[in-house]
Amino acid sequence: MKHNKNIGRTIVSIGLLGNKIGMTQIFDESGNIIPVTILKVGPCMITQIKTESKDGYNAIQVGYSNTSNKSLTQSELGHLQKSNIQPLKYLKEFRVPNVDDFEVGQVLNVDLLSVDQLVNIKGKTVGKGFSGLQKRHNFTRGPMTHGSKNHRAPGSIGMGTTPGRVLPGKKMAGQLGNKLTTIKKLKVIQLNSEENILIIKGSVPGKPGNLLSITPSN
Repeated sequence: MKHNKNIGRTIVSIGLLGNKIGMTQIFDESGNIIPVTILKVGPCMITQIKTESKDGYNAIQVGYSNTSNKSLTQSELGHLQKSNIQPLKYLKEFRVPNVDDFEVGQVLNVDLLSVDQLVNIKGKTVGKGFSGLQKRHNFTRGPMTHGSKNHRAPGSIGMGTTPGRVLPGKKMAGQLGNKLTTIKKLKVIQLNSEENILIIKGSVPGKPGNLLSITPSN
């Protein structure tokens, strides 16, 4: 597998995949405490290249995390074996303006990022199960005294005769968390290319071990 190092900064636009390790704090040169999140990023591999002439748009598909053949379906295995690539657990597509600098099998790692660079990190938030209106949407509760029986109840959820139904999008009780979200403009504090470790200022979505997508911030 080839790894072309002379492709410039444009390759960073396709992004990288990684896992959250956890949070800690470090001290800068002035002795200030910086809250940071430690990420295990890459190495990722380009598994497919889509072109505007063939697919209607330019994109790069990136694979991450080696796995066994039994963990993938036959179609997933065939897709990777067609390019002579080992089984990978995660695949993600990134749009790019030009695909001339990329090739299938190319390895991408944390070296593509730099210290003090701003990145956007996308991942699933912590799932908190079924939650009521006060916790999920910050509704105020009803009176707790004077015979009130509406403490944490939803109250009216719509009109009766017209329209005679609950309108879509009504804020009600339901699952809290476990949704994709993006934290933008997080600063890269340190990186370790030997261990594929990336240290980001601030917090990122999800629990330790959560799958994350790291892309440069525009």
